[in-house]
Amino acid sequence: MRLRLVKQNTNFDFFSRWKLWLGISGLMMVIAFASFMIQGLNFGIDFRGGTTIRTESAQPVDIGVYRQAIDTLGLGDISITEVFDPTFGPDQNVAMIRIQAQDGQEAVTPEVIRNVEAALKTVREDIRFVSVESVGPKVSGELIQTAVIAVVLAIGAVLVYIWLRFEWQFAVGAVLALVHDVILTIGVFSELQIRFDLAIIAALLTIVGYSLNDTVVVFDRVRENLRKYKKKPLNEVLNISINETLSRTFMTSVTTLLALIALFVLGGDVIRGFVFAMIWGVIVGTYSSIFVASAVLLYLGVKRDWSKPDANAGNQYANIDA
Repeated sequence: MRLRLVKQNTNFDFFSRWKLWLGISGLMMVIAFASFMIQGLNFGIDFRGGTTIRTESAQPVDIGVYRQAIDTLGLGDISITEVFDPTFGPDQNVAMIRIQAQDGQEAVTPEVIRNVEAALKTVREDIRFVSVESVGPKVSGELIQTAVIAVVLAIGAVLVYIWLRFEWQFAVGAVLALVHDVILTIGVFSELQIRFDLAIIAALLTIVGYSLNDTVVVFDRVRENLRKYKKKPLNEVLNISINETLSRTFMTSVTTLLALIALFVLGGDVIRGFVFAMIWGVIVGTYSSIFVASAVLLYLGVKRDWSKPDANAGNQYANIDA
């Protein structure tokens, strides 16, 4: 017996209240934007500036013990990761410690670094500081600008791709769904004040790709059914298409979420922010591919001129492979 998350031949009416879904999405985007403007983001060291310390000891790295020792100094945002390298010897255990810039200072002062070293020596007597590097506010500002450009370029490339593969109405629907996902993800990070660093930018770009894949699957079936059901209204064709791809959509989302939840629970503090962004992105990406992208397509309408001698006329790029 095969496992099914969704029954065969479902017939849900997703567009009886499509204006309500768009209204809810619009309201959530306004709330997310307002939270961003009022509270801002809790930027990590990558964006706020700070100091990175590379440590080495003969004893194994215990991130929990290191963090407990440093937390007593009250230095704010601290990130500790163990460094693995096949060239390291058995007595070469390396960790990277990132400490945020303190108020009114571009980098952590030598006194603070000495205090950190003293605190760590209480738990690892042989620990050595191999290197100390600082990231100033100017570099952090450039990272923020580069991250914004990366996200905007990714969404712009999606707009062009969908436009060529389908038609402009599909492209607008897909891009609005992606913008919806990105804004809601940034909004939840602002509302909950979860640390926002370069790993979250990587998560945003991954969410864009995931959501786009889900949307393209639905749009591919819509295009097929537009030719199959030439006289059916667009809302019926959209309902048929989403119901036909619903099993695939849920199976992909649930299996992805199972892996992400395992990482969130067992992966530790280092990747928890990234995994949380991915979990949230999968949920809103699945929602937007059904209730945002398709609803926008219904609002804009699709040109269905089947009187042309060439069935592909006006859609000459529709068969470009993904």
